[in-house]
Amino acid sequence: METLTTQGIRISVEPFYLPHESIPIQHRYVFAYRVTIQNQSSETVQLLRRHWHIIESNGVRREVEGEGIVGLQPVLAPDESHQYTSWCPLMTDVGKMYGEFQMIRISDEAKFSVKIPEFKLAPPFKMN
Repeated sequence: METLTTQGIRISVEPFYLPHESIPIQHRYVFAYRVTIQNQSSETVQLLRRHWHIIESNGVRREVEGEGIVGLQPVLAPDESHQYTSWCPLMTDVGKMYGEFQMIRISDEAKFSVKIPEFKLAPPFKMN
């Protein structure tokens, strides 16, 4: 699990390989990742947007941007957390992801970015 804290918002990411969704012979490797967002600040915040960078081992790069996370824009009071799971298909068996969430402080409507730590995507058979 990879973890990074920005402005009191702690982001932890745990990736895992989905062998039943993957078809290696067709260059389809599917990974899921569980993200935990913990508000360790003294302010109530809301997640507005996400921006992901996806890099495959063959050099292919993609970016994914959009509102919220899996259709939600969670509001987190101090000491609250939110967890969600999403997925990412790759054409190679190894890759990595990182990104940022755009947040807003409810008290003064100030927007700020929170970094999502870089994490590797690799099936267990590549870990040896």
